[in-house]
Amino acid sequence: MRTELQAISLRIQTVRSNQQMMESMKGATGLLRTMNATTNLPALQKIMMDFQKESDMMEFREEVMSEAIDDVNGLEDEEETDEVLNQVLDEIGVDREMALGTTPLGLGEPEGQKEDRVAQAIGGGDDDLQARFNNLGR
Repeated sequence: MRTELQAISLRIQTVRSNQQMMESMKGATGLLRTMNATTNLPALQKIMMDFQKESDMMEFREEVMSEAIDDVNGLEDEEETDEVLNQVLDEIGVDREMALGTTPLGLGEPEGQKEDRVAQAIGGGDDDLQARFNNLGR
């Protein structure tokens, strides 16, 4: 008997929950109906299209202005760099238009320290590696 009363109580609670859910949905439906009636969809679409168009125009203008500023700054920087380079070269007595001459030969080592170098085979073992290491210090 007690379990039957609990089952009936649970069913009553379920019916009440369903009724409250139905009332909430009824209120939401009324709100949505009112909102749909007051919303002018074509006007909203036109506003969104105008906004997108203006946004695209602003983006294009910003890009053009940015490129113009970059171009102006780039030219000034290049001109300033050339001026500074020419000034430094003039101070040290170098002419940019001058052709480069040939480089002198035999400037690699001083006369007294030339020695015949012989290539060694790699992989001769630890002794060979140690000998090569010792030769590096000389």
